[in-house]
Order: sequence, then structure tokens, then C-alpha cells
Amino acid sequence: MFDLTPVVRVLLIINVLVFFVTNESVLQQFGLHSFLSDEFNPIQLLTHMFLHGGFGHIFSNMIGLIVFGPMLERFWGPRRFAFFYFFCGIGAALLFSGINYYEMSAVYEAVRDYRADPTPENFVGFFTQHGTSLYDQLAGFIDKFDAQPTNPALIDGSLQIINRFYADQVSQPMVGASGAIFGVIMGFGLLFPNTQLFLLFPPIPIKAKYLVIFYGAYEVYSGVYRAQSDNVAHFAHIGGMLFAFILIKYWGSQRKTFY
Repeated sequence: MFDLTPVVRVLLIINVLVFFVTNESVLQQFGLHSFLSDEFNPIQLLTHMFLHGGFGHIFSNMIGLIVFGPMLERFWGPRRFAFFYFFCGIGAALLFSGINYYEMSAVYEAVRDYRADPTPENFVGFFTQHGTSLYDQLAGFIDKFDAQPTNPALIDGSLQIINRFYADQVSQPMVGASGAIFGVIMGFGLLFPNTQLFLLFPPIPIKAKYLVIFYGAYEVYSGVYRAQSDNVAHFAHIGGMLFAFILIKYWGSQRKTFY
């Protein structure tokens, strides 16, 4: 059904094999952790690309690889395509990590402020700003704390909840080849913009350039306005597309200068 090229085939095989041997320990060790986490290791900028959180995650990424990757590999050749793939994946990880560092630094500052003044009002304010998805789960505790704001046990409990929230946020690893795959999609759209693609949902034809525009706009919107319950690394997707755009434009300028 798919005429796979050498690098695409190798990437597909490695991702599938790793998926079947992945467990929680592997995810924690090789998934990409926040720069603020004690578990961060620079090698994770590479290894996270071969880990996936579930069947749907790896399936969608590998479909993107085998649909869009072979034409790019035939156009550039195996070496350049492999470089492009990892350049986009690592670039995506760096952009995601930079934004994550900014966001988590803001959360840490809010944690420090709360530790200095642990009141019901500040507790509600913290989760209103940084953890709205947990607000309903904490409603019972908030009611008790609001009724007994000087209760030492409730104050200590609120501190434990906020400390645990920060620890969970900063230690949550990011995994997946999505950054590289979105780079591949961007590359396809830039090099073959008028290629007609037939979507399954909705079942209509669309030119590659419009698909890239749609994906890019959706990821920017989701990255900026996403709900905190959204467990998708939208800025990694944006990073993959951005680094693909930069590299392709750079290669294009080199060719023009040479000729």
C-alpha cells in the first residue's frame, strides 16, 4: 500500500519496536522533562522522539510519516531527509522546553507567593490562574478551608496540594515524534504545495499548502488558548513546523547563491 523509502522504513520500525517495550520507567527516564526538573537529561531531546503515550498517539504520527515522508526522502535523498527529520524534532523539543520553562517559572513564583501567605483566597487564586482543570476536584476542600481559614491542618493541606501540583507539572515528561512529523508535513506543503490530498474527515480533497496553513493556525490557537486539561504539546508541533520552514528556506537560499 505504501512505497516506503529507507529512512522512513527505519524510523517506522524503531518507533514501533520501542512502543512495544515502553513502560512507565522508560517514559520517565527517556521522555523529555522540564529544564526545571531534576530528571532532565539532554539526551531526552532526542530520545523522546521515539516514545509514545498510547496506540492512537503512535498511529497518528506514523501515518503522517509514511504518507508525507517518502516524497521528501526521494526529493532530498536519505541523508538530507534524516537530518531534516531530527532537526525538526530536536528544534520542536527546544521550543517546547523554552516555553515550558517560562510557564513553569511563573508557576514556581506563584507557589512561593502562596507559601508566604497561605489563605483561602490565595489558594483559589492560584488554581484559578494555574490549575483550572482541577478546580472542581478541589471544591470540597476549598469550602472547608474557606470556612476555617486559620485551621493549621487545612493550611498544611493546602500547602501539600500546591506543592504536589507543582511537582507533578514539572516532572511530567513530553513524548512523541509529533514535532518531527509536523516538520515533515510543513516540508511537504512547502515543496509540493499544489499536491491534492484527500482527507478522511471531512472526505474532501485539499491542496497541501492549505492543509499546512490549517494545521499551523490550529496549533497556534491551541497553544495559546488551550484548556489546561489538553494534554497535547502544541508548541512542539509549532516548533517542528517553524524549524522546517527555517531549514528549507536556508537550503533554498544556499542553492540560489551557489547557482
